[in-house]
Amino acid sequence: MKKVALHWKIIIGLVLGVIFGLLFTQVTGGKQWVIYWIKPFGTIFVKLLKLIAIPLIMASLIKGISDLKDISKFKSMGIKTVVIYVVTTVVAIGIGLSLVNIIQPGNGIAEHTVTVLKNNYVTNTSLQGKLTEAQFQQSQGPLQFLVDMVPSNIIEAMGDNKSMLKVIFFTLFLGVCLLLIGEKKAKPLKDFFDSLNEVILKMIDIIMLFAPYAVFSLLATVVVTSDDIHVLLALLKYAGVVVLGLITMIGFYMLGVAFIVKKSPIWFLKKISPAQLLAFSTSSSAATLPVTMERVEEHLGVEKEVSSFVLPVGATINMDGTSLYQAVASVFIMQVLWPEGLVFQNQLIIIVTALLASIGSAAVPGAGMVMLIIVLDAVGFPKDLLPIGLALIFAVDRPLDMLRTTVNVTGDATVALLVDKLKK
Repeated sequence: MKKVALHWKIIIGLVLGVIFGLLFTQVTGGKQWVIYWIKPFGTIFVKLLKLIAIPLIMASLIKGISDLKDISKFKSMGIKTVVIYVVTTVVAIGIGLSLVNIIQPGNGIAEHTVTVLKNNYVTNTSLQGKLTEAQFQQSQGPLQFLVDMVPSNIIEAMGDNKSMLKVIFFTLFLGVCLLLIGEKKAKPLKDFFDSLNEVILKMIDIIMLFAPYAVFSLLATVVVTSDDIHVLLALLKYAGVVVLGLITMIGFYMLGVAFIVKKSPIWFLKKISPAQLLAFSTSSSAATLPVTMERVEEHLGVEKEVSSFVLPVGATINMDGTSLYQAVASVFIMQVLWPEGLVFQNQLIIIVTALLASIGSAAVPGAGMVMLIIVLDAVGFPKDLLPIGLALIFAVDRPLDMLRTTVNVTGDATVALLVDKLKK
């Protein structure tokens, strides 16, 4: 009997999770039962992935750098990676702005719907938390992201997945210094990280055996905790524009795979699909990173020295799906609440601000909305309307967060493939 491929198992878990969640929304006490008895399994799975993310980054990145032998190769690869990430982010923002200006989803939102959304979500504690976090980020200087990149205590940085840039900085510094002291002196430490890397990869294999069941748990939880279906339908046009933009962005990646890498887009999507499905389920690029690295190295054939650098950096600074969402969401909110702000100059500001915000954004669920607040503030959006604007899109933020994280991870894998091809 032919063994069922992992991505099919995950898809089955995803579909069954949605059906299970829908059924239990119709049962008295069903939501609470799912939260008590089903949700913990998904939470444990995500914790396991986050548990190995930092050790994987350190072991894989040091192995990749030390295998380069020549530091000039690392410099060349770094420049290509950053340039390609910036280009794809600008393209994503451009796609989002083009679609939202052409389709204009905000023009069809009734005043009654705005009032309902305002009453339902303006006082939401999660939304208020994002406003507070955005205010803190805005109070920092323009070069704060560079300051935040350098850790004062690497042990403390390793204890927080949001500090991934700090871990990457330290690991790069350590890897480069390993190259500079010579192979003989570096060998004991290099052997340690080589062994650690193999152990972490085996841990990923074991954790992924649980993936279909975890996806079932995660999706069932999302469904039973989702918002009022009537409110979601009212925002269908806006959500449709975001989804259309995300699909267009995937198409852009596929052009790169087909014409630069000279590989079939279908082959690429099939190989990377387990990482995409996990990104969709967890809404976290950081949690998905171990699986993304395993799929890119073992199934797409990207060299470890490339994947170990490109993917951790991408999980931190490459937010194509999130940047596209910000472009659509910011203009949509302005169309509904502040149409006089829809001038060409503000749309240019959106491009620049969304690009810069994506670099410092954490690769965790909900980070996109914090970035959105920063983008809206940059164009001069009235502060008294900001909570209402966020309430306007808050109802559909979770499902869109799942989709844009999927695009973020797809973009990371695509860039790894492109850099691997261009360095040969």
